[in-house]
Formats: sequence, C-alpha cells, structure tokens
Amino acid sequence: MKELELKYGCNPNQKPARVFMQEGELPITVLNGRPGYINLLDALNGWQLVSELKRATGLPSAASFKHVSPAGAAAGLPLSEVERKIYWVDDLGDLSPMASAYARARGADRMSSFGDFISLSDICDVDTARIVKREVSDGIIAPGYEPEALEMLKGKKKGGYAVIQIDPDYKPAPIERKDVFGVTFEQGRNECVIDEGCLTNIVTENKELPDQAKIDLIIALITLKYTQSNSVCYAKGGQAIGIGAGQQSRIHCTRLAGQKADNWLLRQSPKVLELPFADHIGRADRDNAIDLYIGDEYMDVLAEGAWQRTFKVKPEVFTAEEKRAWLDQMQDVALGSDAFFPFGDNIERARKSGVKYVAQPGGSVRDDQVIETCDKYGMVMCFTGQRLFHH
Repeated sequence: MKELELKYGCNPNQKPARVFMQEGELPITVLNGRPGYINLLDALNGWQLVSELKRATGLPSAASFKHVSPAGAAAGLPLSEVERKIYWVDDLGDLSPMASAYARARGADRMSSFGDFISLSDICDVDTARIVKREVSDGIIAPGYEPEALEMLKGKKKGGYAVIQIDPDYKPAPIERKDVFGVTFEQGRNECVIDEGCLTNIVTENKELPDQAKIDLIIALITLKYTQSNSVCYAKGGQAIGIGAGQQSRIHCTRLAGQKADNWLLRQSPKVLELPFADHIGRADRDNAIDLYIGDEYMDVLAEGAWQRTFKVKPEVFTAEEKRAWLDQMQDVALGSDAFFPFGDNIERARKSGVKYVAQPGGSVRDDQVIETCDKYGMVMCFTGQRLFHH
C-alpha cells in the first residue's frame, strides 16, 4: 500500500488528509479500525522509541503515547506486588515481559495515558492484549500479533479499535521533510545512538554509576529523544516515572516531571493502597480519585456529599507532612534532560524527588554551578554531549 486516506487531519476541518510514501510502500498495515492523523503520529514516534529501547536494553519495551509525546515508557522487567496493585493488574496472574512492559508504561502516569496509543517492540501476546482490552485506548502498533490477541483487540471500541502492524525491518530515508505554512523543512534524521557510551563523561566528584542507574538513564534519554521539547524525564526500576514535555522553561519541565514522579511514589503508600473504594468504581474513576486525594485539591473528593460517591467510608486526609515523609524515602532516581540545565535550581528540585543520577548534554555557561549543586548532594552527573530536541 502506497498511501492511506484519513478521515481528517489534526482537526475535523482539516481535509483532505492522508499519509503516503513518495517512494516505495508504506511500512504499516492496518489490521483493524481506522487510525487518524494524530494516531499515526503517535504510532510512528512510539515505534521508534520502543524499538530503540529494545536495542539498548535487550528487553521487550512499550510506550504509551498521547499527543505526540510519551506518557510512559518502560522495559519488560518483572513487577513487584505493589506495582501490580498500582497498575491495576494484580488480578491477571503472572504476566509476560511484553505485558509487564506495557503495564509499567501505562501505569507510570495513568491520568495522561487515558485514551493512549500503544507501541510495542515485540509481538503482542495474549497477556498484553488482556491488559489493553480493558483500558481506554485509541490504538496499538506492533510488529505482529498472536492470533488470539488480535481477536481480542478487534473487539474493542465496538470493533473500531485501531490495530497497526509495522514492518520491523523498515528503514526510513536519511533525510526527512515536513511542510509548515507552505514552507518545506528538511533535515537529516536524528540517528544518534544512546547507550552506555553516552554516560562515560562523569563530571561530578561522585563517579559511581551502578548498572541499574545506567539502564534508567538510557531509558530516560531514549524517551526524551521522542518527547516534544523542552523535556525532562525521571526514571527508576526500568521505566519512566515522570515526563515533563513541551515546556518553554526547563525548570518548569523539571517541576512537572518531578510532580508526576512524586505521584507515582505516593500511589504506593499504604494510605493510597488501602483506599476503601466503592465496589462500583472502575479503574479510570479510581485514577481520578487518587489524583485528587494525593494532590492539593483533596477536598474535591473528601468533602461531605462527595466522598460517598467514591468510597465506602471516608478516608483520612493525606497530610502534607505525611506525603513529604513518604516521598523522602525515594532514592536512586535517574534524571535525563534533552538540553543543558541552565541553573542549579533544576537539581534542587530533582533532589526532592530522590534523584541521584543525572544525564544531560552540558554546555551551559553555568555548568560549574550545576555541577556544584550536584556535588552538594553527592549526585552523579554525566555530560552526554548530545542534545535531543524533538519537534
């Protein structure tokens, strides 16, 4: 197939719309449904991310994309009991590595992943399809599907769920183009390789970089390579736990991503794990309630007349002091940035979310200030020398 007609472009008024190849065949086959313009942007960006993660880690990898940035990305490491609970998969038994990767990617920021487009590095198996089937999602891209898994996915959205198969051997042209306001932009593809070689220039006094920290920094950097800039990513345990995308100021990226990382840890606290949800409350409504409960607007869900709609009994307030005490347990978090940190305030904010390992390009006139701030807290920081802007 050389081209695929779309219902419309980014918005319903943007017609006609299509994707096509100037030379050769499209590398994708639509197995079910009718993907839209933004769906395909998410799918193709997500596929690049997960295939690169798979090459870097050797593990099946998954991404949950929304509006051309990942809400989550992860490698297929086993889930702890607490992770199984906060990702709502504790009722599914043992999961395959591919399913574990998607559970992590979806679960890192479930509010942002609602209605996602899924990217898988490996064949979609039944375990993964079982998770996808019960989540609100627009579509999925993978190099293949087990027959039973494909049938399960075809049943989503009353048969309209977008299922795309991509040729894993497809290699794009080295030059890419796009039109903006009738003007054609052209550039070489970003083919920079992100691996342990990027982490050898350690500029801090502390130079101890454990293997798990290397994996987490690589995951953070590869995630940033396909995230709308400016962007910052916190990672831990083989997955992104907080992604701040598309902010004009780097400190705002760091704060946004840090807040998401904090929420990820707060969801693991006993106070959240033991919330007495009413039996009729589904996963999406639980996610919304948890987000309110652990945030500053907690009275929106705890006020008289409100809590009765969500809980069997009224939960206690999760106080600011209790939350801070729980967050202070966070350790060994990795932080990646797609461009240099211009001030040490980014490191100060990162420290509050347990960051110990940092990877950034370097090159600021205030690099010395940033290094000094890292040294103050015993952090390890690498200068990669590679900027990762993505637009």
